[in-house]
Amino acid sequence: MYLIFCHKSVILNKLIKMSLFIRNYKPGVAYNAQILWRFNSTTAETVKQGEDEEEFRVLDILHKKGKLQKRVNRRADIQPDRSEKMPTDQNWGNVWPGPRSFHPSSVPLPIRQGYVPKGQAPPGKKANAELMKIPNFLHLTPPVVKSQCEALKKFCTSWPKLLNSEEAIEKNYPMEIISSDYCHASPTIRNPLARIVTLRVKLSNLKLDSRARDKFLRLVGDKYDEKTDLVTLTADRCPVRKQNMDYVNYLLTACYHESWTVEDWETDKCLEDMEYYDFDLNPSKKNLVNWYLMSNNEDNNLNDEQVKNFDVSKIPNGVEYKSAVSELFNEGESDLALNKYDTSVRKLLGLPEKKIAN
Repeated sequence: MYLIFCHKSVILNKLIKMSLFIRNYKPGVAYNAQILWRFNSTTAETVKQGEDEEEFRVLDILHKKGKLQKRVNRRADIQPDRSEKMPTDQNWGNVWPGPRSFHPSSVPLPIRQGYVPKGQAPPGKKANAELMKIPNFLHLTPPVVKSQCEALKKFCTSWPKLLNSEEAIEKNYPMEIISSDYCHASPTIRNPLARIVTLRVKLSNLKLDSRARDKFLRLVGDKYDEKTDLVTLTADRCPVRKQNMDYVNYLLTACYHESWTVEDWETDKCLEDMEYYDFDLNPSKKNLVNWYLMSNNEDNNLNDEQVKNFDVSKIPNGVEYKSAVSELFNEGESDLALNKYDTSVRKLLGLPEKKIAN
C-alpha cells in the first residue's frame, strides 16, 4: 500500500512539472534547466520526508530483555516454637481450658503417634494427622479436675454420716438403678446403649410371705439369682432412658402386687399339687420335730400348725438337714446331693463320719 502511494506521488509530481512547462511555454524562449532541477529537488525532499514519517516500526518477536538484577534471598529470622518458650510453672488450665483438637505448638510434651515398621520411632507431634483424629483429654489433668471440683463443691451437700457402710446404704436404699453414659468421637453425642436401664433389689427386702414369694419367683423366672438373692430387671425396648426407667419400676410394682393376689383356684391347691418340695409342709419336718422332742423327753403332742411354725434352727444340725433334704428332692439325685444328705444325717444322729477305704 505504501509503495502504491509513493508511485502515485512520483507520477503526480511529473504531471505538475509538465503542466507548469506547458503553461509557461513560449516559442523561441530558452528555459533555465537549473530552476527545473530545484523544483524537482524540492518535490523529491518533500516526498522523502513523507516517506520517513510513514516508516514501519520493526516488530520485535524475541523481546530481548535487558539484564535483570539478580534477586537476593534474604533469610527471615524464624521465631522459636511456642512450646519451647513455655515456663514449667504455668497454669495449664489457661493454656488448654477445654476440649479441642490437638495442636503441637501448645503442648510442651514429646508426644508421638502413628504406625511405623518395626524398629522405627513413631512420627512426632508436628504435622501428625493421627494426633488430630483422636479425642484427647489434655483439658482434664488432675490439677484442673481438682480446681473444678473445688468450684462445684459449694453446690454439693455433704455425705450423710450415718451412711458409712455398705450395710447402712443397703438398708436405707434397697433398690439400685444402673445406667451408663458413653463418651466417644462421633457426629452425634447420643449412644443407643445409654437408654438401657437395670434395676436390682434383694428379694429379702420385699415383704412377701411364703406363698407370695413362690408366686413372685415364678413371675420373674430367671431374673432371680439364688446365690446373691438379687432380682435383676433390665429394660431396653424404649428409645429414651427415662421411659425404660419407668418401665422397670412398673415391672417390679406389677410383679409385687400380682404375687399378693390370691385367685379362687389357689385355695384348692394341696400338697400334691406343689411344683417344688417344701420342707415345712411335708412330713419330713414333722418326723424331725417328733424325733427331737422324743430324744429330749419332751411332749410331742403338737398339731400340724405348731409343727409348721416350729423353728428348725433350735435342733442341732437341723438347718443343714433341711437344706440337704430340700436339695435332694428339688434338684434330683446326684453324687453331691447324696453325699451332702449322708453327711447331714450322720451329724444329726451323732454318728461318725463315713470312712472311705483306699
